[in-house]
Amino acid sequence: MATILIVDDSKSETALMQSIAEQLGHSVITADNGRSGAQMAEQFKPSLVLLDIVMPEQDGFVTCRQIKKNPVTSQIPIVLVSSKSGESDQFWGLRQGASDYITKPFAPESLAGVMYKHLS
Repeated sequence: MATILIVDDSKSETALMQSIAEQLGHSVITADNGRSGAQMAEQFKPSLVLLDIVMPEQDGFVTCRQIKKNPVTSQIPIVLVSSKSGESDQFWGLRQGASDYITKPFAPESLAGVMYKHLS
């Protein structure tokens, strides 16, 4: 179906999101930091990016801005998936260009619903 880029430094969170996406029939590529995530978005042009915020090298807010400012990747929907659950975090994430925001821990059905919403 679609290619989804998961950018998260947690191997367990990445594995969970990858499992959900693959059960829905999507292919997955992964990156473990924001800098490589932005590069992979440009290289592979996925249909959707699931992006953590707190990561080494480059956080998700900066990565989101980079992806959205790049003409090659600006139309790719980005869902921030983060343990940062404050209203200001969500506001700031959406202001950076994210299409949606999910807090960890999340129910698998919630992530599946958000994927469906942005891939339809």
